[in-house]
Amino acid sequence: MIRFCLPFALALTTSLATVAYADARSAAKEQVQFGIDVAQRGLWKEALYRWHRAIEIDPTYAEAYNDVAIAQEHEGKLAEAREAYEKAMKLAPDNAVIRQNYDLFKEINDRTDRRQNP
Repeated sequence: MIRFCLPFALALTTSLATVAYADARSAAKEQVQFGIDVAQRGLWKEALYRWHRAIEIDPTYAEAYNDVAIAQEHEGKLAEAREAYEKAMKLAPDNAVIRQNYDLFKEINDRTDRRQNP
């Protein structure tokens, strides 16, 4: 009896974990979308709050880190932006949008750094 219950218990645990992950990602996506909506209205602090909330809900959500990076860059917090971009790249190295945003950020900011510190 115990041998038959163990596989069922493992399958149930895996299934529940998958559902929990899907729920977390869904909730995180809602926060990200809300952040995008308010950012488009110029409410960057609220957007940043929503994107940080998305990361709290799902720390593996690379797109949320990308959005945090964009907001930090917009607010002039370049060190924080770089850190968020790097985290996004680590989580999703093949994401073309994140790669493009990060490469553009580096190009602009590295060029600015070279001008200020010849």
